[in-house]
Amino acid sequence: MEEREVLEVDVLVVGAGPAGLSAALRLAQLQKQRGGDPLSIAVLEKGRSAGAHTLSGAVLDLSTLADLVPDFDRRGAPVGCRVTHDAVYYLTARRHIRAPFVPPPLVNHGHAIVSLSAFVKWLAADVEAVGVDLLTDIAARDVIFDGTRVAGVRTGDSGLDRHGAPTAAFQPGVDVRAKVTIFCDGVRGNLTKTLVQTLHLDEGRLPQVYALGLKELWQLAPGRLDAGAVIHTLGYPLTTSEFGGGFIYGMPDGLASVGFVAGLDYHDPRFEPHEAFQRFKQHPFVAERLAGATLVRFGAKALPEGGWHAVPRLHMDGALIAGDAGGFVNSLRLKGIHLGMRTGMLAAEAAFDAVRAGDTSARQLAAYQAAIDAGVVKRELYPVRNVHQAFAHGLAAGTGYAGLALLTRGWWLRDPMPTVAGHERMRPLAAYVASPDAPPRVAPDRQLTFDRATSVHYAGTRHREDEPSHLLVRDLDICRTVCLETYGNPCTRFCPAAVYEMVDDGAGGKRLQIHASNCVHCKTCDIMDPYQIIDWVPPEGGEGPQYDGL
Repeated sequence: MEEREVLEVDVLVVGAGPAGLSAALRLAQLQKQRGGDPLSIAVLEKGRSAGAHTLSGAVLDLSTLADLVPDFDRRGAPVGCRVTHDAVYYLTARRHIRAPFVPPPLVNHGHAIVSLSAFVKWLAADVEAVGVDLLTDIAARDVIFDGTRVAGVRTGDSGLDRHGAPTAAFQPGVDVRAKVTIFCDGVRGNLTKTLVQTLHLDEGRLPQVYALGLKELWQLAPGRLDAGAVIHTLGYPLTTSEFGGGFIYGMPDGLASVGFVAGLDYHDPRFEPHEAFQRFKQHPFVAERLAGATLVRFGAKALPEGGWHAVPRLHMDGALIAGDAGGFVNSLRLKGIHLGMRTGMLAAEAAFDAVRAGDTSARQLAAYQAAIDAGVVKRELYPVRNVHQAFAHGLAAGTGYAGLALLTRGWWLRDPMPTVAGHERMRPLAAYVASPDAPPRVAPDRQLTFDRATSVHYAGTRHREDEPSHLLVRDLDICRTVCLETYGNPCTRFCPAAVYEMVDDGAGGKRLQIHASNCVHCKTCDIMDPYQIIDWVPPEGGEGPQYDGL
C-alpha cells in the first residue's frame, strides 16, 4: 500500500463555493480581530479553479455579503447589475399571461443579477489575500473517521487507468486531518452524504427533495431585454402535476441568463428535464427574446428544495455542514446563495471558538445550530417550511398554499407536511400510455434548441478518458432487468448530459453504457435513480464542467 502524505490543519473547509469561501474569510477575520496564536486554515476545491463548478440563476440577496464584506462595492465585487423590475408570467402552449402583481417573495428590486462563477472567483481572491490556503484541483473522496469523530478527509488518487490500476502518473491521495472540518461540498455532496448515512444525521427529519436547474448564458441581439429585468414563468411545458418553471434575467453587455427548473419528484418516468428546457425556449414568449441570439454557455445543477424540515443535524464531533450541503434554499424566494454564505460564516464562528477552547466535540459545536436557530436563517426558512411539499399535490395546491404561507407563517393542519423522497414518487411505465396528442420531440436546430451532446460541449466539461468511472452503479443487473421492465431506464432521460445509454449486449438483451466523460456533475442520477444504486463520487481533481460566466 502506498504511504499517504498527511497534512494537518486547525480548520479544513471542503468546497470553495459561496458557503465555503465565506467560512474561510470569516475565520481569517476572526483571527485578525481576536489575535492569539494563528489558526491554520485550508480550503479544498475539486474544480480547476474556484468558481469552475459553481452554478446558479442567479439573483443575489446582498444582505449577507454586506455583513461579510461591508465595502464590497468599493472593492469591485461583480454585483453591479441591480434588479430594476420583476415580472411573473403563466405560460400556456402558445400564450403568456402576466400576473397582475409580483408576489412579495419574488420581488427582487435592489438585489443583484450576477454570474455566480465570477462572484466566487472574486471572493476566492479575497480569501487568498488574507493568507488562507486555497487548494484547487483537489477532490476530497472520503471522510476520515476516528471512531465516530470526523478527523478530516482523504483526497482521491490520481493517475489510475479505467480498471483502477496505477499508471506511470499515479499519485496517491493525501490525508488532510483537521480539528474541525466544515463540509460545504454542495448539493448531494458525496462527503455529506456519507456523514448523513453513517452518523444518521437525518433522523427525525423529512427526506430531502430536489429540483434540477438547467441554465444557458446567451448573447442577445440588441434591444431584446433590458439589463436588470427579472422574468419568472410557470406553466408550459410542465403539466399541473409537475413542479418547476422558467426564468430570464437581463445582464450587462447584452447577456441574459435563461434557465429552467424541474422538480425531481415527478411521476412520469418518461419525463426529460433537458427536453422540457428546449420546449420552454420554443415558446413564442421566450423565442422572441432569443431571436438572433448566440449561445455562450450551458450548465446544470441539482437544487435542495426540501426546506427547513429536511435540513439534517449539522454538527457532530469534529465537523459542521453548511451551504447547499445542508439544504439551505428558500424555494419560495428561489434563493439560497445568501443563506449558504450566512451558514458558512456561522460555521466559521463556531469552529473558531471550538478550536480556541480546545474542545471540538459535538456539544461545543452545537453553538452553530443555536446560532442558526436564533438568527436570520431560521427566520427566513421556517415560514416557508412546507411550500415545496405542497407542490407535490399539484400546481394549484402548491400555489394556493404558497400564498397562504405568507399569512400563516407556514402553518398547516399537519406540520410538517408529509413528503417522500422524489425517486419514490416515480410511477411504473405501465401507468402511462402514449397520448396521440403528445407533442413531437424537439428537433434541435443548434440555434435555439440543442441536443444533450451539444449542451455538454457548451458546459466545457472535461474528463480524462482512461480513468475509473466516477459514476458507481452497484448492481448492473437491475438496470437490464427490473428497471428496464418497470421504468424503461429513466436514467437515460433524466440525465441532462446523455451519460447513460442502454445498448445491445450482443445476446439479445440490453446493458448499461456509462459515458462518464459527459458528466456535468449535476448529481441528478444519484438523486433520482428509482433503485438508489447510483453513487456519484468526484473524478480526479480539476475535472468536470467549466462554468466561466455562468
